[in-house]
Amino acid sequence: MKFHYIAAKPDGTVTEDTAEFESAAKVIEFLAAKGLHPISIRQFRDETSLASKILRSQFSFGRITTSDKIFICRYLSLMLRAGTDLFQAIDILIIDIRKPALKSFLIEVRTALEKGQPFYTVFARYPRHFSSVFINLVKSGELSGNLEHMFNDLSISLGKEQELRNKIRSAMFYPAILLSLSLFIVLFLVTFALPRIANVFSTGNYTPPAFSRVIFGIAFFLDEYLLIVVGVLLISILGALFFFMRTRIGRNVLYWIADHIPVIRSVLHKIAIQRFAGTLSSLLRAGLPIVDALDITSITVGHPGIRQALQHIAHEGVAKGLTLGDAFRKETAFPPVVSNLIAISEKAGHLEEILHTLSEFYESEIDFSIKTLLTLIEPVLLIGIGLIVMMIALSIVVPIYQLVSQI
Repeated sequence: MKFHYIAAKPDGTVTEDTAEFESAAKVIEFLAAKGLHPISIRQFRDETSLASKILRSQFSFGRITTSDKIFICRYLSLMLRAGTDLFQAIDILIIDIRKPALKSFLIEVRTALEKGQPFYTVFARYPRHFSSVFINLVKSGELSGNLEHMFNDLSISLGKEQELRNKIRSAMFYPAILLSLSLFIVLFLVTFALPRIANVFSTGNYTPPAFSRVIFGIAFFLDEYLLIVVGVLLISILGALFFFMRTRIGRNVLYWIADHIPVIRSVLHKIAIQRFAGTLSSLLRAGLPIVDALDITSITVGHPGIRQALQHIAHEGVAKGLTLGDAFRKETAFPPVVSNLIAISEKAGHLEEILHTLSEFYESEIDFSIKTLLTLIEPVLLIGIGLIVMMIALSIVVPIYQLVSQI
């Protein structure tokens, strides 16, 4: 892409040029390396490609993803570090971004800045996309004049959050494929092979054992009503997913179930503590009061037990005069090592650093726990599918053996 830039030299003179760059951010990097302060950056529009741009925009996602937020934070931090003011940085991002939803959001940000509104207020209008932690960190950075470092910290924390999600998804990918293929094989046996074998016995004078008749009956039923059964299962699964993922009651029920499965309970607990430590460290470093920081952190941890413990610490402990360490020691939701570290670091005056270190420690613990969970899930799935196949095989083999024995 071709960009025209105007920049100021250290001696105050102005220079301008037109050159090819991958993006507006690359122009900023180039000018920063040369010791130039950007005044204006303008991309030359290629009118011949307008139709293709419109076509691409029709297939763009209509929501702001974690990757989009990382992109915004990383590039705003880079531009502010290069000496660009916030208004110019937003203008450059609007030029550089292709995604319609993100471009619309940035235009709204620019309009708010033109009206003299605080920067963070636009993020606060989209609570579905930007968490209370994100909004409060941006607010603190804006009030303290430290947006550059705040956006850099946000890009790092969002990157770690996305990396954790990707690790969990990749860990569950193989079991999901194994389960899907196994169910397909079982469904094929029950709906295609088994009814044909069962017909052999039903047309003769031999009566199979009760166990085989039950399996054959299930096979005949699925063979005749397969579409109805699959439709009901899909609707039930989608309904269950919506209930468990989109409603507070559903999430609480899901956590209650997970809390009674030891290995899963351990993973969820460690993820919640890692989120707690990382979030509280960022909020305290941004200068938020401890009670407000604990309240905001409790919203983000995603674990009902730890959420309630943090709210109790904030309002029944710290707000009533207890030290943070004493308030944490009264809560059983946190391991003793976490409570003791918080108490010691509070006295030493470096609570934020210890919380950050604790967050990194639990990241490695989560990796190990996910691998352990995966090594348990795979054999359980194999054993479960093996038992189903064995039942189908026995329902066929046993009557055949009895029939041969009678002959």
